[in-house]
This record gives sequence, structure tokens and C-alpha cells, in this order.
Amino acid sequence: MTVHNNKIISFVNKLEDIFLVIILSTMILLAVFQIISRNLFSEGFVWIDPLLRMLVLWVGLAGAVVATRKDNHIRIDVVTKYFPQHYLFYIKRLVYLFTLSVCLLISWHAARFVYSEFEYGTMAFSGMPAWITGIIIPVSFTLIAFRYVLLFFAPDVHDAGSDTAG
Repeated sequence: MTVHNNKIISFVNKLEDIFLVIILSTMILLAVFQIISRNLFSEGFVWIDPLLRMLVLWVGLAGAVVATRKDNHIRIDVVTKYFPQHYLFYIKRLVYLFTLSVCLLISWHAARFVYSEFEYGTMAFSGMPAWITGIIIPVSFTLIAFRYVLLFFAPDVHDAGSDTAG
């Protein structure tokens, strides 16, 4: 892997981290604002609660993308306990290929769904188009699939510049 490619991956990692911080900060600020306005002024903003629910989806999926950065996500490791060590390299590649396939399938169908929401002009809440709320699904699964391509072909490449996230 060249230094140039590592810089690109480091840049993408930083963008993901910034995106997560922005979403989480927005969620915290909006939730605190809503609590204060309800308790002090006996009224809140109608659009904040659905926006917070949408941001929970966004932060969860953005976090899943970041978790794949170091191949650090929820997994079932039954296979690693029962197979000899020298087979693990191939088993990992098979798992990466399967995960990549599933992510691409989800991304494809999610993109079709988001496009249909765009086409029909469906509104989610307070004039926000539904496609905007759902665009994170195909985008995040595509990014996860990209990470698994990197893991499949170059398992050490995903660590480039990933010292900022756990």
C-alpha cells in the first residue's frame, strides 16, 4: 500500500470521525434544548423529536462504518475456536467476502428504496423529505462494503490513520 493511499484512507477516517462528532453533538444539543424548553417554557418544538430519532439511526450507522475501520464490530467467533490456526486466514477472507456481499445487497435495495422515496416526494416530518432521512442506509452500507474490500485484499490497510477511533 502506498503512502498516498494511506493518506487518503487517513483523510476518510478523519471525515468519518468529524461526521460522528457533528451528529452526536447535534443530538445532545437538541435533546438538552428540548428538555429545557419543555420544562421551563412548557412547550417544545414538534420537529426535534423525529429529528432526534433520525439522528439515532444516522449515528448508529455511521458508528458501524467506523467500527469496520479496525475490523472491530460485533461478531460470532465460534469458528476461530474449532479450526486450526493456519485455516483462519482463509476463513477470515470467506467471512469478509460474505459480509461484503450482504452489505452490497442491503445497499442496493436501500438505494432503490431511497430513490422511490425521492421519486414520490414522501415527507418524513416538518417538510423534510423522507429520502434525506434514509440516505444514510445505502451510503453507510456501501462504505462498510468498501472497508471489507480493503480487509479482503489488504488486511493491514484499514489501520492507516485509525488511531483517532477505538
